[in-house]
Amino acid sequence: MFAYAQAEGIELRLDATEIQVRRPPAGRSGRRAFVSGKKKQNTMKATVIADYKGRTLWTDALRPGRMHDATAARNEGIAVCFQHFPDVEILLDDGYLGLSRDHRGQAITPPRKPRPGALSGRVEQWERDRHGHSSDRITVEHALADHKRWKQLTRWTHRRDRLPDTYRAIANLVSDRNTTA
Repeated sequence: MFAYAQAEGIELRLDATEIQVRRPPAGRSGRRAFVSGKKKQNTMKATVIADYKGRTLWTDALRPGRMHDATAARNEGIAVCFQHFPDVEILLDDGYLGLSRDHRGQAITPPRKPRPGALSGRVEQWERDRHGHSSDRITVEHALADHKRWKQLTRWTHRRDRLPDTYRAIANLVSDRNTTA
């Protein structure tokens, strides 16, 4: 996918979403790994890369919900891909600040908020830049919303080990539907 983006000159968008899953049985090791700090529920996290049209280009093996977005991206080898494809740019949200710090100019996060007491012109520029960044990144949010429209992904009630295959299948169906529409 990075090679495709570099060859075609496409700017990618990356984000993660959480899917609520059943709570692991009591006494099972790794039970706390699924508790999300954000949702305060048992979840699994899927990382998705989309293009500027909102088509899903890639989704990974799902991770436990406790894992941070940037850690999941690093574990999937995305940080290594930046080194091999220096011309590829990916738009990210604030959850990937560490990835942005490590790969300046490639991993692009929203601009940081100015300090209190900053000049009004600086604050207005920050608001315009942040709005522009979110407007460019909205397509990956739409791709994630398309995935979550499937009832099976609103709350997964089956075995957790079957969720990754189901999620990838749904992402492929949604992506194929978007390319033919």
